[in-house]
Amino acid sequence: MASDQALLPDGEARDAAEDITVQTGQNLRRIRTRRGYSLDRLAKIAGVSRAMLGQIETGKSSPTLSILSKIALALGIPCAALIAERGDTSIITVPRARSKILASSEGRFRTRALFPFEGERKVEFYELRIAPHHTESADAHQHGTVENLVVAQGTVEIIAGKQAPHILGEGDAIIFDADVPHIYRNMTGTEAILYLVTTYLEDVRV
Repeated sequence: MASDQALLPDGEARDAAEDITVQTGQNLRRIRTRRGYSLDRLAKIAGVSRAMLGQIETGKSSPTLSILSKIALALGIPCAALIAERGDTSIITVPRARSKILASSEGRFRTRALFPFEGERKVEFYELRIAPHHTESADAHQHGTVENLVVAQGTVEIIAGKQAPHILGEGDAIIFDADVPHIYRNMTGTEAILYLVTTYLEDVRV
């Protein structure tokens, strides 16, 4: 399977990755200080080392999806708020070459944001790509979060909390409470593609 960078022309991929790293660091520092958290306190709550948080804030390190999720959960915000760009136009395009792609499990699980990042929103829209036979475990999101998934390619098993597994084929959809640990499992030997709409209970203000 191609890496995230291979999805884009070399120069544009490099620029997009650098933009995400810088924006994430700026947003993390802004949100953390507004919450009144020191690096030590946030590190303890999120379960992420102080050194890593410092590297992210200074733009020296780009967090994995797993680390980003832990930080967002500790701050009570969606992941999108950490890589948000601010804009005020009423029509916004999201070119594929400038998409924000987050990866975990050494690139075997990738999410591509299909919406603009403004920092205040109740709904997020993503494309998910899961490598053949890969299982991805996700931590519980903040209370009241709901995920609505539809499978565009492949066969995927979804397990939410202690509920029974659900197997979805192409065109099948599922809605579940995502404020519990949940699992996405690609049951086929080819890449699975899903589209995800995440809805939050309240507006997130950062």
